Amino acid sequence: MPAERLQKIIAAAGVASRRKAEELIASGRVLVNGQVVTQLGTKADPEQDHIRVDGKLLQGPERYTYVALNKPKGYVTTVSDEKKRPTVMDLVQKVKGRVYPVGRLDWASEGLLLMTNDGALANALMKAASNVAKTYVVKVAGQPDETKLDKLRRGVSIAEKGGRRVRTAPAKIRLIREGDNPWLEVTIIEGRNRQVRKMFEEVGHHVEKIRRVQYGPLALDVPPGDWRNLTLLEVAKLKSAASGTKVASPPSPHIVLRAPKATAIKPPRIPKSAYPSRTSKFSKAPRSPRPSHSEKPPFAQRSSRPAHSSKPAATKGPANRPSRPPKHKRD
Repeated sequence: MPAERLQKIIAAAGVASRRKAEELIASGRVLVNGQVVTQLGTKADPEQDHIRVDGKLLQGPERYTYVALNKPKGYVTTVSDEKKRPTVMDLVQKVKGRVYPVGRLDWASEGLLLMTNDGALANALMKAASNVAKTYVVKVAGQPDETKLDKLRRGVSIAEKGGRRVRTAPAKIRLIREGDNPWLEVTIIEGRNRQVRKMFEEVGHHVEKIRRVQYGPLALDVPPGDWRNLTLLEVAKLKSAASGTKVASPPSPHIVLRAPKATAIKPPRIPKSAYPSRTSKFSKAPRSPRPSHSEKPPFAQRSSRPAHSSKPAATKGPANRPSRPPKHKRD
């Protein structure tokens, strides 16, 4: 096997990225045949030379892994973050092997993200010459008219980091849902930083939501936060697309722009015949008849209340009336 650069061998073994491998070499943590190597660009043969990193012997190239991740909002596309924000690496901890994101989706963006440890394929896909198509669904503030959409289709000038302005390549744009804040499908062949957002800002419309639904021959088909391994056919199509060969695009995925409302399920009506009859054992016992008025009530009669005053009670009758004087007879 021909000799290769030491940092490339370390990266292929899955120990670290090429940039991190260069730091390992410069810090004297790499040994080749028992000798410390600190000079970048040193070459070695992984089949003939004994290469150790931090005392551990390399076991040869790592098996390549290819993963399609549905990145949710709130994660940064990086291996580590200085601000301690959640990264996409937190979502692929159960993936066998160490994988890295291909390209970038910003913190507020979501959708399809390719992750792999195949550095050659990743570099080929991110080159502008590959022209790999990327499709997004975008919700914008306000209603852009056809004049503005045609301007975006032809290409607009956007600002890059450092103030330099570049003109975007032609894009495909179609309306998928009308409204005060419509949804659009945008397909571009470049991968500039925040390109779609900057394109719509140039025509006076802010991007409220953005989701990547296609990347070359791949289509988004896993729920947010979930991932799956690519098939051998999908990997072959990705390599063909990275080499510049035109590959048939996958069928457009079913785009759910808003979660459907849950329908209330009414319980089935129970017919009256299903209820127990009155004569069954579940029916109530008949009431006992009320006692007649002639019967003695079960409670004792109240005693007479005593008089509040000591005066004898007046009795009715003629004895209590005042006597009249007798009448005198006439002579």
